[in-house]
Amino acid sequence: MHTDTIRTPRLDLLPLRVEYADEMAAALSDPALHDFIGGGPSSPEDVRVRYERLVAGSPDPAVIWCNWVLRLREDHRLVGTVQATIAGTTAEIAWVVGTPWQGRGLASEAACALVARLAQRPGTDTVVAHVHPDHAASAAVARAAGLQPTEEEHDGETRWRLSLAP
Repeated sequence: MHTDTIRTPRLDLLPLRVEYADEMAAALSDPALHDFIGGGPSSPEDVRVRYERLVAGSPDPAVIWCNWVLRLREDHRLVGTVQATIAGTTAEIAWVVGTPWQGRGLASEAACALVARLAQRPGTDTVVAHVHPDHAASAAVARAAGLQPTEEEHDGETRWRLSLAP
């Protein structure tokens, strides 16, 4: 899958680049972002190392990593990320928006654009996301993107699914 810029009404989803690491480390520096996923904020250097690994691509040729940063056009700031890991016919997606920009529908806007892009990709027939059962905001993003909760759990999170098959 070619990772190019995706435009939404308010956002540019820019293909991940290592040089975004410092700004993204700052945008995602609130410890509250980790309440449901664990861990804590990463240093700019740790983000840079992670981005180098992501930009290089998956070491498994059967897996495709697609990563974007979210640039809010109104102030030209990076505010979050979306990603898709594609293995076979399934794309597993995730999103995060920095605390100062939450509550504005940006994560939903980005996730919807990502799912729309995945729907155009030949061979992708399922989109999944993992959402902590107590994370209402993330559940709202998944629902807005067309995913529905399943009875499946993985590492304490509910698996949400969308079938793209006709």
